[in-house]
Order: sequence, then structure tokens, then C-alpha cells
Amino acid sequence: MSNPAELVIGLVSVSDRASKGVYKDEGLPALEEWLRQAISDPPWRAVTRLIPDEQVVIEATLRELVDREGCHLVLTTGGTGPALRDVTPEATLAVGDKEMPGFGEQMRQVSLKFVPTAILSRQVAVIRFRRSNLEPKTGALIINLPGQPKAIKETLEGLKDDSGKPLIHGIFAAVPYCIDLIGGPYIETNDAVCKAFRPKSAVKKGGRQ
Repeated sequence: MSNPAELVIGLVSVSDRASKGVYKDEGLPALEEWLRQAISDPPWRAVTRLIPDEQVVIEATLRELVDREGCHLVLTTGGTGPALRDVTPEATLAVGDKEMPGFGEQMRQVSLKFVPTAILSRQVAVIRFRRSNLEPKTGALIINLPGQPKAIKETLEGLKDDSGKPLIHGIFAAVPYCIDLIGGPYIETNDAVCKAFRPKSAVKKGGRQ
């Protein structure tokens, strides 16, 4: 059972070859490293999974992370393209209660600044409410991310000018407030990496907007 003061983040890498040991997975280490730099509070821990591109396996993994492991946020990497075996979006939608289309839209906007093939990416995001007594009436935000470490960083963090001012906001800026709204821990971020945004009315005393 998770500590109510602790943020639990599920990290899922979806890859047939990496899950079989054909090559080393790069998605999970990239995600953990970025999150270590970005999240300043509260203490958090990762629950990681490396799984093949099988829809039933992906669905079962997402349910387990939310309902049994108590994850407040689940980030997946891989399996979001148009190929036959790319079924991460389908699995994510199947376990979600509410679709959050803005996350996928923003990721494609960021990626299109670098490659025209970003329009082939099918990332989605959903809210899943827990089917257990573990933190009842709370939910988890599940977001599909790209498969490459560089693209993961770009979509989470966004684009900045030489002075560090955001040109295009990354999706993680909206994650802490979304977690607030579904009953999760209050997340604060390292502004130098990604500044979280909340309405003034949602900023805790002593917290930062």
C-alpha cells in the first residue's frame, strides 16, 4: 500500500525486442532521469515494467499499476506508431474512464517542430479511477510518450529559447494540477526544468504557482 504522502509513478516501456533482451531498453532510464530532475516535492518512487507489444499485456499492466500498486501517474513509452504491433494507445483507451486529448495534441505540436513524421504518432492520455480500496475515489493519469529518449524529454519539458523562456510548453506543466483534481499528492517541480502551472486558487500556502 502506498504512503499517502508519497507520489507513486508507474513507468512502462513497451517493446517486443527490448522485453526479450534483444537490445537494452532506453525508455525507462530516460524517464527516471528526467523525473528526478523535474520533481522537487513530494518524495516519489517508480514502479517499472518492461513488456512486449501485446494489447492484453499492456492493459493488464496498466490496471495493475493503478489498482494494485497505487500509482498516481503512469507514463508509457513505445508502441504508439501506425505499425500493426503498435497497440499502446488502444490498450490505454481500453482501461481509461476519461480521455484527456490535450496531452496527445500538445505532444504532437512539440514534436512537429523537429520532424514532420510526428503526425504519425498516436499518443493518448486517460484518467483511470481505482477499482480497489487503495485510496478509493482517486484516480491516476496515464500518458503515452514517444519511444526515443530525446523525444521523451522534448514532449515532457517543451521548447525553450536561449534564456530558458518557454516557447512551447511541455505536457508535464499540466500534470501536477491534473493529479490534484483526481485526488493525488500535491506535486511541485524544478522550474529550471519544467514549471508546473496551477490557477492561483489551487496553489497551496507556501507553494509556487
